[in-house]
Amino acid sequence: MMQTGPSKLIVVDDHPLFREALSGSLSSRLPDCQVVSVGSFKALQALLPQHQDADLLLLDLHLPEQQGLSGLAWLRGHQPALPIIMISAHDEPSIIRRALDGGAAGFLSKSADAEDIIQAIEQVLDGGTWVPAGLEQDKPSENDRDMAERVGQLTPQQYRILLMLDQGLLNKQIAWELDITEATVKAHMTAIMKKLGVSNRTQAVTLYNRLRVHKPELELKPDESFSSSDSSA
Repeated sequence: MMQTGPSKLIVVDDHPLFREALSGSLSSRLPDCQVVSVGSFKALQALLPQHQDADLLLLDLHLPEQQGLSGLAWLRGHQPALPIIMISAHDEPSIIRRALDGGAAGFLSKSADAEDIIQAIEQVLDGGTWVPAGLEQDKPSENDRDMAERVGQLTPQQYRILLMLDQGLLNKQIAWELDITEATVKAHMTAIMKKLGVSNRTQAVTLYNRLRVHKPELELKPDESFSSSDSSA
């Protein structure tokens, strides 16, 4: 059990209702803790330099600017000391195993109640690992761990360019979107391929997509999880 509670937590989820409900639940259960919340991975990247003292990060598995576990991979490379608990309605044992292999310290289902969330935070901050009760974990994957380490070497700008490559954008389009020159895009591309250990754009996208976790057609709706700070979460 933690001797003292966390002083700052970060919540990242793109659904406003779920994000607010989770943040409210944490603030109610941990009144001495500052809860910082954002709705996108890009916002998180901009936020992190101002919150280096965060104790733990709760990260949605499915965000618009990341493909499944790619965001986790980037964070492990840039914030290796920050414990991360993944959150998702997509809580199959194989996905949980991949998240843990990628460096997550825990995995919470979006149907978890408030008590489980607090217990998960306590256990992770005590150096343990948290997974939903009754779920067995698959065998670890060295390939997933290796890919995560490669993606974790990318700078924020390189990570954004890799996302745009995955969307099929050309260098000219990427340059326009990021307000940089095509020459700068090409320089970033060279660095991206070197860090990922690939020789062309197609191979870079293929490797990146191996960290993808396909989102279920029916995601848990906010009102199907917690609806108040002291009910389920």
